[in-house]
Amino acid sequence: MPTWRQRGDLWTHAPAQPKGVLQFLGGSGLGASPQLSYRRLLEALSSRGWLVQCWSYLPTFDHQLLAVQAWQSFRQQRQSGLPVLRLGHSMGCKLHLLAPDQGRGCQGEALLSFNNFSADRSIPLLGELAPRLGVRSEFSPGPEETLRLISAQEHRRQRLLIRFRQDKLDQSRPLLRQLQAIGEEVELIELNGDHLTPASAGLRQQWLGGLGDEQRQRQLDQLAQNVERWWQQGPGLKPSGCVAN
Repeated sequence: MPTWRQRGDLWTHAPAQPKGVLQFLGGSGLGASPQLSYRRLLEALSSRGWLVQCWSYLPTFDHQLLAVQAWQSFRQQRQSGLPVLRLGHSMGCKLHLLAPDQGRGCQGEALLSFNNFSADRSIPLLGELAPRLGVRSEFSPGPEETLRLISAQEHRRQRLLIRFRQDKLDQSRPLLRQLQAIGEEVELIELNGDHLTPASAGLRQQWLGGLGDEQRQRQLDQLAQNVERWWQQGPGLKPSGCVAN
């Protein structure tokens, strides 16, 4: 039975015979312990043959630096010969999109609940307190600059966007328009759920024995199935050779 193991900066969950590598970045806060916060989703994907690697981080205002650090950690532990799928949730989507290799090191990206809000929208009272405290009041890059950087990328790859119908923080539609405008091959799927649906109730299941948690489990299984279906019908059909950046 596969178990979670920490290897350097990454947490890994490996099946006996992996068919590919899934590089996962979680959302702000949740990404600090992805092996717990997203345990059931990631284990559902691992059971489908993915060698899961997830990078844990603490959020800062410098999203570009975080993106570089995440990319470096994945690069240091890349598995030669296996195709790579990058999976992100919320802020983790942004970090994948800002990777310095512009996606050359993967065959596809699946982005769940993309979030690109400004800092004052994401952090209550920041706009009022930042000038008084003399601290940075916006993420780097900010929302508009993030979309500009995405549009300027030359490398094209297949992308899956997943949004949840009750998600008030999702910004997948603006991202979809931006990607379509530059000729990206992108698919958008809408599922039932909210912004926290991808984050498993792994701890709650452990403490309460999974009572009353069947609906969340079904949502996570459906989410994993949609990611797998998209991969099999798109990026998974291509040769596994990825550029080693």
